[in-house]
Amino acid sequence: MNILIVGATRGIGRQVLEQALASGDSVTAVVRDPQRLATRHERLRVVKGDILDANSVAAAMDGQNAACCSIGVKAPWPIITVFSEGTKNLLRAMKQAGVKRLICVTGIGAGDSRGHGGFFYDRVFYPLVARPIYADKDRQESLIRASDVDWTIVRPGFLTNGPLTKSYRALTNLTGVTAGWISRADVAHFILTELRSNQYLKQAPLLTS
Repeated sequence: MNILIVGATRGIGRQVLEQALASGDSVTAVVRDPQRLATRHERLRVVKGDILDANSVAAAMDGQNAACCSIGVKAPWPIITVFSEGTKNLLRAMKQAGVKRLICVTGIGAGDSRGHGGFFYDRVFYPLVARPIYADKDRQESLIRASDVDWTIVRPGFLTNGPLTKSYRALTNLTGVTAGWISRADVAHFILTELRSNQYLKQAPLLTS
């Protein structure tokens, strides 16, 4: 499988890249600074670009079977639009290149996962810190849902740098659920498994231990 990854230099995107290469897939990584991606592999193509640069996203999209978006922002931040504006470019590039499969990582607090983070997250961290991020992630999810791609939105719980365990839950019914911890490696494992199984098409599972 040929997979385009936006956000491959760190976190979940980096884990997807490493696991995809180990599984025999070919990866195209769109990165702002190629020097930050030390991995070298015969099935890895590194493209200097930015999700906010429509031309670089379009150039990288040709020949792909699927796209994975796992971008983030670092504090402090101004008004946040990178998730929604970048997703517009990604969806436009997918349409132009005829790529139908998209997996996008948002997080706990987006859409109907809001209110499932536990007391401190829901009552303190979200309103004081995360609200502007998730306002734009909500816009991002709305754009994806309104598109004609075969999408899966992935909402991880609280992320760790722990090992790959392959022991986690993907939940679409959040009644009575409070998100727990999950490693970035396990989130990447879910993403690659979902790209092959298409079990959660047009769904937004919450991933948790």
